[in-house]
Amino acid sequence: MLKTNITQILGIKYPIIGGTMMSISKADFVADISNAGGLGILASAIYKTKDEFADAVDRIKELTDKPFAVNINLFPSMTSVDNNDYVDVLIEKEVKIVETSGHSAPAELCKRFKDAGMTWIHKCVGIKYALKVEKMGADIVTVVGYENGGATGKLDIGTLVLIPSVVDAVNLPIIGGGGISDGRGIAAVLSLGAGAVIIGTRLLVTKECPIHDNLKQALSSASELDTMLIMRSIGATHRVWNNAAAQKCSEIEKNNGSFDEVLSIVTGDKARKMYNDGDIDVGVISCGQGIGMIHDIPSVKDLFDTMMKAAEQQLTGLLN
Repeated sequence: MLKTNITQILGIKYPIIGGTMMSISKADFVADISNAGGLGILASAIYKTKDEFADAVDRIKELTDKPFAVNINLFPSMTSVDNNDYVDVLIEKEVKIVETSGHSAPAELCKRFKDAGMTWIHKCVGIKYALKVEKMGADIVTVVGYENGGATGKLDIGTLVLIPSVVDAVNLPIIGGGGISDGRGIAAVLSLGAGAVIIGTRLLVTKECPIHDNLKQALSSASELDTMLIMRSIGATHRVWNNAAAQKCSEIEKNNGSFDEVLSIVTGDKARKMYNDGDIDVGVISCGQGIGMIHDIPSVKDLFDTMMKAAEQQLTGLLN
C-alpha cells in the first residue's frame, strides 16, 4: 500500500482527496469518500445557516469514524453566512482538517485554525499563492492543473508543469490534480512530487454521487473533447461539460452579454434542477477533460480500490 506524507498527516488509507463540489459534496457523500479510504470534504457554502451546517457535520460523524475535512469558501458571492460562524462550528465539533479555497485566506481565520490545532489545507492556482499561504502557516497546499473541472484560475498552466513547479517552490506537502481519472493519473501525480491527488470529475460518475442517473449516464459516454470554458468574460473561468446550457452561456459571452445574463445560465438553482430532476441541459456542471476516460459507474470504494491497485502496478512496472 502506498504511504505518503499526505496519508500520514491526514491519517487516511489512500492518497486520494475528494474535490469539493457545490451542491454535491454533502454529508453523506463526504462520508462515503472517507469510508472508502480517501478524504471527503464537506462544502460549507451549501448550507445557508449555522445550524444547518452544524447538522451536516454531525451527520458525517454519524456515518464515519474516518478523517474528513470541511471547505471554507473564500469567494464572497458564495458565502451565505460569516465564515467565522462556520469556524465556530468546526471548533465546537472538533473538526481536525479544514480546507480553504478562493480568495487569499483572511489572517484572522488562519489564526483560528492554528489555535484550534487544525490541519489547514489551502487550494490555490500557482506558485505565488502557494508561497503566500506557506508564510501564513498552511500545512498543505493543493494545486490543480488546467485540465480540471470547475474554476481554472487565470494562469492556464497544465498539471504536468504546475505540480512540480509548486513542489520545487515551497517546503510544504502538495496535493495535485487536474484530469486524474484512473490509477495511471495517480501514479503520474505522485511521480511529479505530490503526496496525494485530488479528484472531482471521476467522483461524479459513482453510485453514491447525489446527481441524477441521467446525468451520470451522459457523463460516462462523454469524450475528452466534451468540455468547454465559460465565464471568462466575467473573470471566473470554469471548465464545464459541453451541454446546451454551457453553449448558451458561451454564446451570451461572445455577444458581450452582461454579468446578470451569464449568471442566469450558470445559477446554482438550475444546476440543482439538473442534479435532482435529470434534465441534463437545464444547467451547467463542472467537468474536467478526464471525463473521456470514464466509462463505468462503480461504488466509491470499488473505484478507489481499483485506482490504487492500478497506481501501484504502474509505479512498480516503471521500476522493472
